[in-house]
Amino acid sequence: MQYKIVDLCAGIGGIRRGFELAGDFQNVASAEIDEFACKTYECLFHDNPRNDVTDIEFKHKLQSLQYDVLLAGFPCQAFSSVGLRQGFEDKTKGTIFFDIAQIVKMTRPKVIFLENVQNLLSHDKKATIKTIIDTLDRQLNYHIVGMKYDANGNPKITTGAFIRNTKFFGIPQNRPRVYIVAFSRDYFGDYLSMVPNETPTHRSRESIFASLKDVLEEDVEARYFMSSGYLETLEKHIVNQHAKGYGFGYRIVNSPEIDSPLANTIMASGGSGKERNLVFDFVNGEKYKGMFVKGKQTSINTKCVRTMTPTEWGRLQGFIGYGFINEDGMECFSFPEGIPVSQQYKQFGNSVSIPVIEEMARFIYNNMEIMYSQFTKIEKSLYSMYGNEFVVCKEIWSVLGKSLREDTVHQFFNIVHHFKKKEFRVKELSVFLGTSSARASQIIRQLLETECVLKQDNGLYCFKNMTSENDLL
Repeated sequence: MQYKIVDLCAGIGGIRRGFELAGDFQNVASAEIDEFACKTYECLFHDNPRNDVTDIEFKHKLQSLQYDVLLAGFPCQAFSSVGLRQGFEDKTKGTIFFDIAQIVKMTRPKVIFLENVQNLLSHDKKATIKTIIDTLDRQLNYHIVGMKYDANGNPKITTGAFIRNTKFFGIPQNRPRVYIVAFSRDYFGDYLSMVPNETPTHRSRESIFASLKDVLEEDVEARYFMSSGYLETLEKHIVNQHAKGYGFGYRIVNSPEIDSPLANTIMASGGSGKERNLVFDFVNGEKYKGMFVKGKQTSINTKCVRTMTPTEWGRLQGFIGYGFINEDGMECFSFPEGIPVSQQYKQFGNSVSIPVIEEMARFIYNNMEIMYSQFTKIEKSLYSMYGNEFVVCKEIWSVLGKSLREDTVHQFFNIVHHFKKKEFRVKELSVFLGTSSARASQIIRQLLETECVLKQDNGLYCFKNMTSENDLL
């Protein structure tokens, strides 16, 4: 079965690409506000991602779509735990997560996939992650994979439940990140007991780059080699830091004494992300040492130390050398013209490790398929529905399912699908069903039992919760 995804806080599309590589996921909408990232996204996917998740018009657009899985690498913003368990509607301003929560409430996807930095688990003395868990679990009714609770029903936040490291997924980068996978209880119900208690912890197939040595380029320009003055500054800095008992400083990640070279986390800001990922490059360094290069105040260092290149960072995230290899084995990743090198570093550092996402996507897909295979005919019908149509029909089935035959339940589903946001009278319902007014009146009485139908003063009826306004927080 093919599932549709929406890619929110998309960056340059790493999460989307991971799902696409897993197979049977098709993207139908994207949202990103950074213009440089949008240009790269558009170049890679030929889609315009210029949408804002905080914009109500975009939220209504998503509500009009039919999609199954919501993806978001949302930013970690400060928000208070005040009001915890009182409804996230009171805490929406200024926090992207709550805009995503609003979209979930309006569109009711089958699965939610979120990615964030490791510090999300400790942010604001754990108030942030507790509020996120409470919102997804209690308020939106999603089963969070790996989440455990104490005897009082309070969430037990553990690193093992949510943190996964890129280095175990076929890429030589030490990059711990938080990944949250949540399945809708409304769609999957008791079948969620079939879902494993943890998300994947490692890549199930052979490594993409077995070592950091496989990531490094053979031919590197002089501009990536450090000036002698800057390298001396770093060397003095690390001595001073160590003297004070601190562990900060530059790192040469492929020093000869390291048996299995591994990159440190690359960062969106570049900066320390570069300095903690310096490499020895004796082949190219011998060509450039002592050379003066435009933009450097002193000559290139004689120790053959350089920063990693954007291409190498692209490999460390699985974009280059893996994520965009076509069927003929050709590399198809490229930045559009006009993207500065500084932005290339930023975009890779701000993105995700595609192989990790791919493994998570396979996990999600396989579990959706396993649960679906056990569904009854009615449950499969409900599974094919989206948004408020699903909510209304689920209510009809929950209230009337035991007293009606299966074909009659499907008839009621057809009524919802046909009228949706339309107002209708008893006569119009009888014409649609090809039955008597008395039978149509009986059906309306049954629907009123479910609280899905609202009777209006002038004899018109309509289904509740079928308008966008009813879902705004």
